[in-house]
Amino acid sequence: MANTVKSGAPKSKTAPPRVWQRMLSGRRLDLADPSPLDIEIEDIAHGLARVARWNGQTLGPHIYSVAQHSLFVEAIADTLSPQAGVRVRLAVLLHDAAEYVVGDMISPFKAMIGGSYRETENRILDATMRRFGLPAPMTRIASALAKKADRAAAYHEATRLAGFTPAEAREIFGDPLRLSSAVLALAEPMPIDAAKAAFLARFTALDRALQAGQSDGNATP
Repeated sequence: MANTVKSGAPKSKTAPPRVWQRMLSGRRLDLADPSPLDIEIEDIAHGLARVARWNGQTLGPHIYSVAQHSLFVEAIADTLSPQAGVRVRLAVLLHDAAEYVVGDMISPFKAMIGGSYRETENRILDATMRRFGLPAPMTRIASALAKKADRAAAYHEATRLAGFTPAEAREIFGDPLRLSSAVLALAEPMPIDAAKAAFLARFTALDRALQAGQSDGNATP
């Protein structure tokens, strides 16, 4: 009896693994070689609003999303460095943009798995920066400000949402930064659609300011 090939047979074991993700926009992002042309802000906002910080171990009826965290960090950056230019502010807002693809792994797990995660994250982040007309990799000024603001945000998120005592948070994240009530309000978990809309609104405001500065011939450091 002749051998027949069954429909739907598994692919060859030698076939390369799929390393791209299809987005709701229809874009297909290659994680090994991400193109700025395949990155859309709607996809970023949609994804980040659905990625939970702290592995979802936070208080409240809604997740505390990476979209909200990004807004919180950018607002803290303004507190730390109100003279920062639009390019820096937009880069800070997008500092975790790669997580719309790779998710938000907690720091202890990143330490466990080593550098491969960070390399992939950096490739996607660099492509994101180029997509929106920003230096890639992030400038030292933008990177340092994002890290400082991120650490300040982590203290408040840890103590307000994630069950850390002030003593634990100080040991890990340092002394807390005093923030206004308006900035701290960004650390209150909100519904997914609201977080997406707020992130998009802030991105649009900064991007328009950046484009206006470029068209006027003004420097926007």
